[in-house]
Amino acid sequence: MGTEFHLTAGSAAEGAYAVDIDPERAGWGYSSLRVLQLPPGGRHGFATGDSEWIVLPLSGGCTVLTDGGEVFELAGRDSVFSGVTDFAYVPRDAHVQLSSGAGGRFALTGARCERRLPARYGPASGVPVELRGTGTCSRQVNNFAAAPPAGADPAYGFACDRLIAVEVLTPGGNWSSYPPHKHDECRPGEESELEEIYYFEVASAHGTDGVGYQRVTPSGHGRGTEVLAEVRSGDAVLIPDGWHGPSIAAPGHTLYYLNVMAGPGATREWLICDHPDHGWIRGTWPEQPVDPRLPLYEAPTAPGADAPGAPDTAALPDAPAGDAR
Repeated sequence: MGTEFHLTAGSAAEGAYAVDIDPERAGWGYSSLRVLQLPPGGRHGFATGDSEWIVLPLSGGCTVLTDGGEVFELAGRDSVFSGVTDFAYVPRDAHVQLSSGAGGRFALTGARCERRLPARYGPASGVPVELRGTGTCSRQVNNFAAAPPAGADPAYGFACDRLIAVEVLTPGGNWSSYPPHKHDECRPGEESELEEIYYFEVASAHGTDGVGYQRVTPSGHGRGTEVLAEVRSGDAVLIPDGWHGPSIAAPGHTLYYLNVMAGPGATREWLICDHPDHGWIRGTWPEQPVDPRLPLYEAPTAPGADAPGAPDTAALPDAPAGDAR
C-alpha cells in the first residue's frame, strides 16, 4: 500500500547520494533530502541552486566550505542514537564542498526558497531537546531547525526562509507522530500547507536489525496519499498530504526519523490539525509519566555554561495546538 510514497533503502539512490529526493522526484514544489556517504578522506561538492540547505551529520564529522569563504567544522556524532549534533546552514545560489577525514554519513535537508540568508554554524549546545507526550506516546524531539511556535520571539530557534527540520527519537514499543495529524491545507492561524519527508533509522538490538511502521491515510485533500509501511534504516516516506501517524517503534528497537518540511505559505510556520477520531488521546497525557527511558541524550553544555540537568522543556515556548510530531 502506498509503494510510490515508501522509498526503501537504496531505491532513491542517485550518484553520490544514498537518498536523493528533490521536488521533481517527489512530485511537489519545495522539500528535498539527500543522504551522502563519504569514505575516509572523501570530498563532495554540490551547487545549492534555488534551495537553502542544512548539512546535518548522521554519523561522523566533516568540514563545510562555501564559495563565499565560510568554513564550518562540524564535530558530528557517532550515530543518531548517541547525541545531538552541530550543523551548518548554506544558502541558495552557492557552491558547497564537504570533506571528512574519518568519513561519515551526512543528511542534506533542503527547501526551495526566495531569500538568500547568510551561511551559518549551528552548535549542538543550541539545539532545544524536547520531550513530548507521556506513557507509550513519549518521544524526544531535537528541534535543530523547527519553525517558531505561534507567539514566540522572532529570534527563537534557527532562522531559515522556508525549511523546517527536526529529529524524533521514539523508544522501542512507543508510538510517535500521534495522534495522527495533517498539514495539507492553508488555513491562516489554524493549519499550514507543508510537504514532508520522513527519513528513518532503526537501532539494532541483540545483533538483530530493527523495523518500524508508518501510517498515512487520506484526508480528502491533495493526492489521497495512503501508506502502510514497514520501515527499516535508510527508508524514506513521502507525505504530500494526508493524516500521518502513528510512527511505531518495535519493542527493543529505538526508532529515529528526520522530518523535512517546506511549503508555499508566506510565513514559515508549522500549524497542524489533529485527526478528529484520535485527538482525545492528548487529554490522557497529564495522567501518565514520561517514559523513564527519555531523554536518550541531552544537548551538550555550551562553553562556560553550567552543566545541564534534564532538558528544561518548561523553558521552551508552548508547542502549537495539536503538536503531534
